[in-house]
Amino acid sequence: MENLPIHIVINPDLFIKNPNSTSLGKRMVSEGIALIDACGFETFTFKKLGTAIGSNESSIYRYFENKHYFLLYLVNWYWSWVEYKLVFATGNITSPKDKLSKAITVLTKPVETDQDFSYIDEVVLHKVIVSESIKSFYTKDVDLENKKGFHEVYKRVVQRVSDLVAAVNPKFEFPTMLASTVIESSLQQQYFSEHLPGLTNTINDKDDMVTFYLQLVNKTVVE
Repeated sequence: MENLPIHIVINPDLFIKNPNSTSLGKRMVSEGIALIDACGFETFTFKKLGTAIGSNESSIYRYFENKHYFLLYLVNWYWSWVEYKLVFATGNITSPKDKLSKAITVLTKPVETDQDFSYIDEVVLHKVIVSESIKSFYTKDVDLENKKGFHEVYKRVVQRVSDLVAAVNPKFEFPTMLASTVIESSLQQQYFSEHLPGLTNTINDKDDMVTFYLQLVNKTVVE
């Protein structure tokens, strides 16, 4: 099985000082996730975060240039964690079809807390990703940030799934398009399920989301 370090590595250009290097930084990330989940990214400020962690607003600026970079940091952390889970879950599977099905399951099933990262609540972080991650790249600076590698981890996750699709059906013309569609639309469907249930059918059972995407991918690629 391919080995990935359990230590999450984030593009160093996203922060001034690595928050993972200090207890204050870890508390900053932990409380920041909870605060964005509670109030939304639009009204989230470093002043509010400073109050939440009992520190000056200026201390946060020693770690992050602005709140957009803070969101990018969280998004990168999340997809690095997902990449680790994908590699771990599929590493010992030999069947290309079973490997793809396992990857789709990992990407679309409900998120559970990972005890390996005590200061990160992955369940709450996932809620932030569902509601706010699109704002990390729907900006005027996306092309420049892409050149800086700020979206590299997410693109790696998409490419991993794309490679699994191609392994199942090398003749399928759109593996990357399918991979990114599954990942992005599953986040959207989870958002609909919680806030606009009339736009989705994935509200009856926690496995409905997994079932839908397994059927979608299998009928598109396998059958």
